[in-house]
Amino acid sequence: MLLNRLWIGLFLSALAVGLGKLLFFGDMMIFKEMVDALFESAELAFQIALFLTGALCLWMGFMEIGEKGGAIRVLTRFVSPLFGKLFPDIPKDHPAVGSMMMNFSANMLGLDNAATPLGLKAMGQLQELNPQKDTASNAQIMFLVLNTSGLTIIPVSILAYRSGAGSASPSEVFLPILFSTFFASLVGLVVVSFKQKINLFNKTILSYLGTLTALIVGLLLFLYNNPDMVEPVSNVGGNLLLFSVIVVFLGLGIRKKINVYEVFIDGAKGGFGVAIKIVPYLVAILVAIGVFKASGAMEIMFDGLRYLLKLAAVTNTEFIEALPTAFMKPFSGGAARGMMLETFATHGVDSFVGKMSATFQGSTETTFYVLAVYFGSVGIKKTRYAAGAGLIADAAGIIAAIFISFLFYT
Repeated sequence: MLLNRLWIGLFLSALAVGLGKLLFFGDMMIFKEMVDALFESAELAFQIALFLTGALCLWMGFMEIGEKGGAIRVLTRFVSPLFGKLFPDIPKDHPAVGSMMMNFSANMLGLDNAATPLGLKAMGQLQELNPQKDTASNAQIMFLVLNTSGLTIIPVSILAYRSGAGSASPSEVFLPILFSTFFASLVGLVVVSFKQKINLFNKTILSYLGTLTALIVGLLLFLYNNPDMVEPVSNVGGNLLLFSVIVVFLGLGIRKKINVYEVFIDGAKGGFGVAIKIVPYLVAILVAIGVFKASGAMEIMFDGLRYLLKLAAVTNTEFIEALPTAFMKPFSGGAARGMMLETFATHGVDSFVGKMSATFQGSTETTFYVLAVYFGSVGIKKTRYAAGAGLIADAAGIIAAIFISFLFYT
């Protein structure tokens, strides 16, 4: 329901702004630009799906090897006590647990290309347990919200973009992103747990969350005391760990004496079918965003926000220049990335606005994109409170990013 209202709202807002520009400013080209944006966005959606096809085939193939070789079973046993409390509807040692853990791990390492295929694999396995195939289950909602809150320990891609833009210190955004995403994930967990009546003060949950917090704090202290290690850890650590996982999967498959090549092919075949299913959902969300942006509605919205903040006697409104990245991120990672790079070019990659934009890019996940792609891949139409909970987590991450950016960058 929320997605439906949002979709209609974006188009109606674009229409209203377009008519206003035509009638009051005589802008004869505005509707041509909006229609061009429709077709460009549809083409972009297909390009994303085409890219995802390769990534899906790749990771679903390796996940099949991991399952047949026993690696997923080992991972499932490790996290099953925690997941048994957070996902009480999932049977013990179910393969979905391992897939979800792999997805969370890829997100933590900032490896978006790996996280999406793994997440789609997990969503498909959760759908097998779902008694109402057109309605999101509690487990699917908890998984999606934790996914969209996007706890990121090593933001590999953002550091790479900052480095490519000529930043003198690409890793400067490392700690702010970590803090922002941790806060967003915590809020998302609390909101969904409240809705599903899950006791977060359970000893098992507290022990796992406490251990994760200790590891994050330990990493922060290590990097704070060894600033020269930030770059190697950020740029090398995540990718090295991911490739090591692939090698371990292959090794376990060989040990089990399975034909790893054939197993990989069998798993990869499923990636193509999933990619085809998500194309309509991608087109729907991206064309609405494209026409909304092309109409100038987004620019008007932020001008209005700037005016309201001045009325409220907020003197420092510089952060508004970075807000387009935060606004676009729940809809599309690619669009938000474009906003971030545009901010780098306009204000400078190492400016306050540039660093805040990078922090926004890393502080939340693409909530509506994930809703459309993940639920669309398994045919879910009734998403219940998933979008609302995800947006609350996003808002928490954005608010945290604003305060943390003022703390770290000024």
